[in-house]
Amino acid sequence: MKNRLTLIAIFSLTILVTACGGGDSQSSDNGQTPTPPTTPTVPTVPTTPTSLCVNTTGQVNWPALMAEDCPELSQYGLFIDPANPTAQPQAPGFGYQLATQLFSNYASKYRFIYLPAGSSMQYQAQEAFEFPTGAVLVKTFALPQDTAITGIANETLIETRLLIKRPQGWTSLVYQWQQGEAKLLTAGASVHHTLINQGQNQSFDYSIPSRAECKICHQINQDNSSQIIPIGLKAHLLNRDIIDQGQSVNQLSLWAKQGKLEQLPELSQVAKTYAIDNLQADLTSRAKGYLDVNCAHCHSAKGYASISGLRLGFYIDHTSYQYGICKQPPGWDGGPKGLDYDIVPGNADHSILLYRQTLSEPKDRMPPIGRNLEHQEGVELILQWIDSLAPSLGNCT
Repeated sequence: MKNRLTLIAIFSLTILVTACGGGDSQSSDNGQTPTPPTTPTVPTVPTTPTSLCVNTTGQVNWPALMAEDCPELSQYGLFIDPANPTAQPQAPGFGYQLATQLFSNYASKYRFIYLPAGSSMQYQAQEAFEFPTGAVLVKTFALPQDTAITGIANETLIETRLLIKRPQGWTSLVYQWQQGEAKLLTAGASVHHTLINQGQNQSFDYSIPSRAECKICHQINQDNSSQIIPIGLKAHLLNRDIIDQGQSVNQLSLWAKQGKLEQLPELSQVAKTYAIDNLQADLTSRAKGYLDVNCAHCHSAKGYASISGLRLGFYIDHTSYQYGICKQPPGWDGGPKGLDYDIVPGNADHSILLYRQTLSEPKDRMPPIGRNLEHQEGVELILQWIDSLAPSLGNCT
């Protein structure tokens, strides 16, 4: 009778252990009897990441950059402080500056280049530099409270754009900043902002572009296909001095010395433009550099506005018909003023090129995207330049 009671007790204990989870076959592969938990447990979900966007290395996440459109900018590991995309790029990233201004509603631009280890940019005399597969271009836009005060401490982060050269070619990604985080956008967005420029308050809706709108500016059409390319990374737009380790050095020469740029000729052979407010520099060089970076990506033989026939590249003869001298644009009605010619030499007030820089309606303004405000300083530059042209360059009648 005692032995029978003992067997019943053992059998009852076995049932209790099994009911509490102790009979899990995956837990008993070692041949030992598992110990039942003292409290109820919740089944765990495997934590092994399946997305390349999960980055815990503290370094640039190259695999994700090459293969995935990560939902958060921070997942690419591009900056030491993920909440500050204006400084301290993660190695091997480095900053760059343009010689003239690409206008975007007075936004400050913070630009960086990332090159894979052992690779470099290839110098091109007139076109954008050639980049290796794996290169990443980063540009962050921040709107100031007052255009007279520079620096991120007085600015609001708006967006960060990436151009990534993946094995299949360049691709663009746009991230919007909100509450210290940058989230991936596909359809674009609008952000209301008020700033002070030249002592005047200006309120407007800043438009963050969709990926499709990015293509309008960055695509070229060649051999019956379109492809995305960088815009501002041309020699004449990069040929300027910067401060490196407390010393003033030429940006292109520094890159060549560091092995980041190959085939750079003597600087005397490299074209140059200047800041629009550099009154010591040649007016035509300043005006053509400004038009090149703001307009030529569309107004070129391979650009979005190729059908217009207007060519505003830095190397186009600015006294020619194709640069707009006494040229009538197709498909535009002349606006409220009823103007007829892109450039009337010596008469900026009757030149469409200047006029459309001052218009704000979507069907009239130029550039058509990336601008909601009039760039007053840019308008003044182009006005002075057109007025300086000899009327004898063309007979606009």
